[in-house]
Amino acid sequence: MFNQDFLLRKLTVKGEVSNCKYHSSGHIYFTLKDPSGTLNCVMFRGNRNGLKFQMTEGQQVQVTGSCDVYVKGGSYQLYATNIEPDGTGQLYEKYEQLKKKLEELGMFSPEYKQEIPKYIRTLGVVTAPTGAAVRDIISITRRRNPYVQIILYPAIVQGVDAPASIVRGLQVLASTDVDVIIVGRGGGSIEDLWAFNDESVAQAIFDCPIPIISAVGHETDTTIADYVADLRAPTPSAAAELAVYEYQRFMSDIEDYRNILYGQLDATLSSYKHELKVRQGMLRAYSPWARIRDRRMRQADYVDTLNLLWKQQLLKKKNMLDIRIEKMKGLSPLDKLKSGFSYVEDENGNNIKSVSQTAPGKDIKVKVTDGTIYAKTISTDTHSMFS
Repeated sequence: MFNQDFLLRKLTVKGEVSNCKYHSSGHIYFTLKDPSGTLNCVMFRGNRNGLKFQMTEGQQVQVTGSCDVYVKGGSYQLYATNIEPDGTGQLYEKYEQLKKKLEELGMFSPEYKQEIPKYIRTLGVVTAPTGAAVRDIISITRRRNPYVQIILYPAIVQGVDAPASIVRGLQVLASTDVDVIIVGRGGGSIEDLWAFNDESVAQAIFDCPIPIISAVGHETDTTIADYVADLRAPTPSAAAELAVYEYQRFMSDIEDYRNILYGQLDATLSSYKHELKVRQGMLRAYSPWARIRDRRMRQADYVDTLNLLWKQQLLKKKNMLDIRIEKMKGLSPLDKLKSGFSYVEDENGNNIKSVSQTAPGKDIKVKVTDGTIYAKTISTDTHSMFS
């Protein structure tokens, strides 16, 4: 009937945009909904020329196109040829109001963001216990670092009970020794992700003393939790990449740091050794021991010089003494005695040089070479004889 009826070939449907995806092929896939139901829609790349705005979650739009059965899915689908905005959706309006409120409270401010630790030992995860999100986080964590422990709080992440469950999970993990917490879930419509736009969840993330990485939905999905968290990851897989350091890279970095440290240590030691040699040379140059040693050597030289001069003086004096001795020998009365002369003294030991110095009957001494002759004068004329 949709294909055959002329009027049904061109329909205009009004609703709220949900689960909107811009595919790499250029097509746009999205869902229209209202309180009574949902309708899958697609706008092919060839019809996008008439689209004058970027569609986002929660927008109210009017979509014009044709309706047909999508055989593979077995459901009706609207093939859009024209899309026009039709005001702001109710959920999107609530989202914007809460975002503005929390931003004014400063909960998005960078100064309140905690730094994500580079090396962690324990990872906390608040998400559904089943599904692709938790499997991706576990898989990537095990691949990057099998030594990191994962503590999972199995939370409800969709529905009316989800906000309280997520808040409870954050509070429980905050009381443990986890180093960082990943909170999030896989992709979905804005209704599926709405628990992460709840004010109580935002407050719990802001109050948590443990650094938190939000990983809600796909890369194009942005929730209030993403703004409040210390770090936003586009997907749960990316969150695990950001939270868990790669063990092999860590060991390689350690080896590089060790080599750098040893190299710098060797260079520093070489520099210090060179400086030590320079300072030792300066110390030797200015050391008092060096001066003392120098003075001792100079003293030894002075002693040698003094001894030489002393010996020269002694030799000179000895030569002079020998000369004088020879002169004295020439004047010595003993040598004259040896030549046949004698030395005459009176009884008092005075030398008698003239007959006038004695008288007959006086005792005299006549010294010759081999002894003394004791005599007495008989006469004092020049012809007198001695007895």
